[in-house]
Amino acid sequence: MDIQAESAVAEGRQSIIAVANQKGGVGKTTTVISLAACLAASEKRVLVVDLDPQCNATSGLGLETVEAPSLLELLAGEAENPAILTFETIPGLDVLTGSPDLVGVEALLGSTPDAVHALKRVLDRIQSGEQGYDYVLIDCPPSLNLLTLNALSAASDLLIPIQAEYFALEGLSSILETYEIAKSNTNPDLNLFGLLVTMFDVRTNLSQEVENEIRKHFGDKVFKAKIPRNVRLSEAPSHGQPIILYDFWSRGAKAYMELTKEILNHGSK
Repeated sequence: MDIQAESAVAEGRQSIIAVANQKGGVGKTTTVISLAACLAASEKRVLVVDLDPQCNATSGLGLETVEAPSLLELLAGEAENPAILTFETIPGLDVLTGSPDLVGVEALLGSTPDAVHALKRVLDRIQSGEQGYDYVLIDCPPSLNLLTLNALSAASDLLIPIQAEYFALEGLSSILETYEIAKSNTNPDLNLFGLLVTMFDVRTNLSQEVENEIRKHFGDKVFKAKIPRNVRLSEAPSHGQPIILYDFWSRGAKAYMELTKEILNHGSK
């Protein structure tokens, strides 16, 4: 996959990747958890930012949400020092946990000046500290709201998971339109890193047809790696483990390791 030269990933700089799609159930959180674990296992320092009020990225790594200061308090400027948790099993993997009170972000921040850059201010403080990160992965909520706009305004790159199912392309225009809005108005350096085909079922012609259609429309903006439908991949979050710990030899783990190789190879160019 040819990534634009100006991409932070392609230039090997600190990369902030927003993983977003307003459609739920596309493997967004699974991608954040799995990719973060694979990158950390590759000796990169990785921070997961759980920007979804459902806090699935936090629980999927077996962690509890930090109540004080909550992520909402950080975004609102009511607290400055984030409580970052460490995933002990894989060195180099940290988590800025989600917070259920993020559902109130519109009411709290909606009328404040420059509300779309609240997350950027938080991440700038984190990255300017003694312990910066090679990769920051932001798990966005399944909606195009102020939280998603914050993620796109703070990110260097956007990764869109898209499932190999009948309605895959429906609604994709919405996230791409939001990407263009963020790039034009709040973050001119934001790049479309690529689309990741998820929930691919090798047993059906439909999955292959949908994948072909996605690659036809988006060409080299689609990652070569594709994520299969895999029972072990679905089970892993309920055990609080990324797939490479839950079942290293599963098809799901192998697929995310292939995705990680793609990202790391482009980072070295």
